[in-house]
Amino acid sequence: MKAYKKLKNLITNKNNYLTVGLDTDINKLPTHFPKNLNSLFEFNKAIIDATKDIAIAFKINFAFYEEYGSKGYEVIEKTIDYIPDSLFTIADAKRGDIGNTSRSYAKAIFEKMNFDSITVSPYMGEDSIAPFLEFKDKITFILCLTSNSGSNDFQKLISDEQTIYKHILKTSLTWGNPENVGFVVGATHPEQFREIRSIAKDSVLLIPGVGAQGGSAPDIIKANKKAPALINSSRGIIYASNKEDFAIKAKEKAKELAKTIYHNE
Repeated sequence: MKAYKKLKNLITNKNNYLTVGLDTDINKLPTHFPKNLNSLFEFNKAIIDATKDIAIAFKINFAFYEEYGSKGYEVIEKTIDYIPDSLFTIADAKRGDIGNTSRSYAKAIFEKMNFDSITVSPYMGEDSIAPFLEFKDKITFILCLTSNSGSNDFQKLISDEQTIYKHILKTSLTWGNPENVGFVVGATHPEQFREIRSIAKDSVLLIPGVGAQGGSAPDIIKANKKAPALINSSRGIIYASNKEDFAIKAKEKAKELAKTIYHNE
């Protein structure tokens, strides 16, 4: 099944957009966990088990695993294998390089690890993104207007009478179609979010920034207009408790957030 269709079915069936971000930091594991890579995986398993009936997707942030080299990659592979095939998966890897390099990145993420989607940087242009788009049944999320405060440094600059992020949006929409080109748009930019959604009407938007970063879930839901989206929460769910009840608390937080980001408002 194409990732786009899989995602739309999940949104309809579960009636929410909840994505759980596995930005798992060894130093933030509950106090009863030993600080090692096996604990990293065991923690991920417990979070997945606690939230898989609520969430529609899991996002693995590669940086928290890559810092440990090959052993960290093993944790990524074990985690992606543990996530039920019925759920949507995102490789938050932010790749983007010249064509032959991107082709190898795409094969690693889509063929070797079998993720449904990936995040990429558009800075190097179309030829750096094209290898990912060759995988017609996957979704490539292009960084558009990110949730961090530094997004104002470049993304909102004016070029040819429009912002850089709008250039990125309009240009990259011509590289593929809504079924394989999506965008990362932070919930911390509600006004710009409305504008982006009006342009990319049917594309999937991956939306970080709700919760710990200050984005408003109700504002985003209203502006999204029932279009396909993934609203991510990482720290607010996975670190809901640093005690032995961490999985129970994670489930409670996931349920709480899912109620605010429902599809059929």
